[in-house]
Amino acid sequence: MPRTQRNDNFIDKTFTVMADIILKILPANQKAKEAFVYYRDGMSAQADGEYAEALDNYYEALSLEEDPNDRSYILYNIGIIHASNGDQDKALEYYNQSVDLNPRMPSALNNIAVIYHYQGEKAKEAGNDEAAEALYDKAAEYWKQAIRLAPNNYIEAQNWLKVTGRSEMDVFF
Repeated sequence: MPRTQRNDNFIDKTFTVMADIILKILPANQKAKEAFVYYRDGMSAQADGEYAEALDNYYEALSLEEDPNDRSYILYNIGIIHASNGDQDKALEYYNQSVDLNPRMPSALNNIAVIYHYQGEKAKEAGNDEAAEALYDKAAEYWKQAIRLAPNNYIEAQNWLKVTGRSEMDVFF
């Protein structure tokens, strides 16, 4: 039984019914509709912390989805799961694929920056200041891109850029 048919709370059931109605009236081909069902089930599993099930659904959606923009969101969600599981290299791989398909996705750019910043912190703790600075510089570049796309978001990143002297502008918005 698909995950969306197992939902036991009112909000999930309502979302599922609405999504099914939208799927029926959307002018999309059957393959795209099937990809959306897998994506929706992946989001539901991810929200429940069922990461293995979510990944299975996302990979299936990815195999069916042809639209680059839609694929970028699937890849982004796969990246989130890998980051949640502590696999930063794998998360970076998927976030970068997501950005390659959709360069205007500030959340993916932010997540890449967060990982580089975290790696910079770890390098600094290990006494490798040169590597830390290089990682901080990478984080800064991704945060600047994210902030340009979403100037009212990422306030902490904006402050960090200012405090560390990595900001080329006084105010991003």
